[in-house]
Amino acid sequence: MRLYYIENGEQMREVDLSSGEWKLMNQLWQNAPRTITQLVADLADDTGWSKHTVITMLNRLEAKGAVRHEEGGRAKEYYPAVEKAGVALRETESLLDRIYGGSLGLLVNAFVEQKGISETERAQLLKILEEAPGEKGE
Repeated sequence: MRLYYIENGEQMREVDLSSGEWKLMNQLWQNAPRTITQLVADLADDTGWSKHTVITMLNRLEAKGAVRHEEGGRAKEYYPAVEKAGVALRETESLLDRIYGGSLGLLVNAFVEQKGISETERAQLLKILEEAPGEKGE
């Protein structure tokens, strides 16, 4: 999947992230900094990955510019090098374009038809829509 993300709030970069890399990135976004040992423990229940697998994924993510490390006391400490909000926005835009031709209405309709919607979710969506600015010029 090709993503465009915001690094340090300014630079745009292109990277492909696998679903496994997303799992690792979510751990770093929630709990940075993390050592390799901590990441192995964090991901054990969900993935069962070995230390070597985590090291390989961290090396790939560093090469892509999504992760950075600092030398810690006894172990390297890993940090996300990108903001989750920027990555999530770009992934959402990519999904919207690829699957729904850029139509937010079609996306929402597909979810509502398949999963239904609670009154709480309906109220949240209505509030978001009421507070949302229109497109420029509208």
